[in-house]
Amino acid sequence: MPAEFEVWAPDAKTVAVELTDQTLPMTPRGDGWWHAPRSVTEPGDRPVDYGFLIDEEGPFPDPCSRHQPNGVHAKSRTFDPGEHVWQDGAWTGRQLAGSTIYELHLGTFTPEGTLDAAVGRLAHLASIGVDFVELLPVNAFNGTHNWGYDGVLWYAVHEGYGGPAAYQRFVDACHQAGIGVIQDVVYNHLGPSGNYLPKFGPYLNEAGDTGWGSSLNLDGPQSDPVRRYILDNALMWLGDYHVDGLRLDAVHALRDDHALHLLEELATEVDVLSATCGRPLSLIAESDLNDPRLITPRDTGGYGLTGQWSDDFHHAVHVAVSGETMGYYADFEPLGALAKVLTHGFFHDGTFSSFRGRTHGRPIDTARMPTWRLVVGNQNHDQIGNRATGDRLSATLDAGQLAIAATLTLLGPFTPMLFMGEEWGASTPWQFFTSHPEPELGEAVRTGRIGEFARMGWDPALVPDPQDPATFTRSVLDWDELSQPAHARLLGFYQALARLRRSRPDFTDPRFGRVAVDFDENERWLRLRRGDTEVLVNLGTEARQVPTDAPALLASFAAAGDAVRARTPTTVLLAAHSVAVLGTPE
Repeated sequence: MPAEFEVWAPDAKTVAVELTDQTLPMTPRGDGWWHAPRSVTEPGDRPVDYGFLIDEEGPFPDPCSRHQPNGVHAKSRTFDPGEHVWQDGAWTGRQLAGSTIYELHLGTFTPEGTLDAAVGRLAHLASIGVDFVELLPVNAFNGTHNWGYDGVLWYAVHEGYGGPAAYQRFVDACHQAGIGVIQDVVYNHLGPSGNYLPKFGPYLNEAGDTGWGSSLNLDGPQSDPVRRYILDNALMWLGDYHVDGLRLDAVHALRDDHALHLLEELATEVDVLSATCGRPLSLIAESDLNDPRLITPRDTGGYGLTGQWSDDFHHAVHVAVSGETMGYYADFEPLGALAKVLTHGFFHDGTFSSFRGRTHGRPIDTARMPTWRLVVGNQNHDQIGNRATGDRLSATLDAGQLAIAATLTLLGPFTPMLFMGEEWGASTPWQFFTSHPEPELGEAVRTGRIGEFARMGWDPALVPDPQDPATFTRSVLDWDELSQPAHARLLGFYQALARLRRSRPDFTDPRFGRVAVDFDENERWLRLRRGDTEVLVNLGTEARQVPTDAPALLASFAAAGDAVRARTPTTVLLAAHSVAVLGTPE
């Protein structure tokens, strides 16, 4: 337990810490920080509930609270992360290179919706070759359930998931199962309820709105402690909780004109921690800028992050398998868009975007950049949940099309990321859900959601009510589906792809120069060549002759029947909506 309470409140005239039965005045340190010794009347090292009084207003929870057992409006509770006896001493970590990520939301991953319940599914994740589990944000938010992006106390684990002790147990169990943990963190905005940071100091940049709320004060007056607040939070997850990496939400919304950008500063400090603890630590950025400077090493002018998402991959695969071309999908209508993404990483790399009405992105130096630095998926929480009805690909595509998307993701050149349930073609949607206790806030979210989709051309009547508890319960995975033949068949193919990815070096080769694509726009087939191994896909509704140089069939999947209908020395007759993987047998 800390020897004293401390808090940053640079503009306050008086600060005190309120305990259960006493209030301790705090002393200014001269740099905006206030402190008060722990009272000798407190009971040893037992957890203590406390809150801060700022100019006699409050009490407010600690901005650095580790535990909020009674919600984000209540007092904080002390938590000592050092009390957990870690069992992961043999864990040496995992590199992002060559790995597979599995993205999940704790509240809907299992019926129980807890960290401890998720531990019971680790053997399933191992069976599909998962190297990292990526948790959607777990920080404390108001209400019982939401996506996690409305967090207001970044240092605390949501009590409904089990709180901080359960989080430690989860990470420990993952490591013992040989699986790393990536934590999704949100540093670009805070949620709408329970955000008391402005009571303490100039945490927010009121002039910079991200679309989800005020941005953080990263470069204005008194911004140094705000930056430190973020940096220390990142180091907390990686240090105290043994997390192996962070997924940084929407870094394009980080408004920072500081000469040393926050992302570069964060990457530098994380590299120091990695050297100290002796295991690799990864930083993965979500960005819609298509800017490879994020993942360019610092010694050549980049920020030095480990990886970044490529939405272009998702869009190109989605259009190829579904034929949907509305909104931002319009740019990706030609099959050539998918071919370019597979060989260049981005489709928009300084080229014109008709959806944006301007040029977008910049090219990747494919001679120097390893392919694994781009993290890709054919489905994820954003691309499913931000559809009007939260429908997965499985809602409209047949099993063959799902298998094509899976193969391009898992055997393509980039770091694959699966979204929970896609491996068996889950029939449950993943919808946008909230549980704001404030009626006016709930109504604002409800009407805002309907208005947003109306502007995009969706029928407002189809949009589920985010505040309706049924919207949340509909989104919970149904694990009983695994016993059904169609779902089990698709899961078996995912497991076969995982074995191929791990056994054949071609599928983890990081060189763009070892990736080649042939395709026929009219006949809707594509051949992806990775070294001496080939992936053939038929996106069309009729069987097609597809060229190949590979001698043996390694794996295949079709919507119905056999994928390979006939073979000549130089071609394969591939069934409609099917995929085949060919290469030299081992």
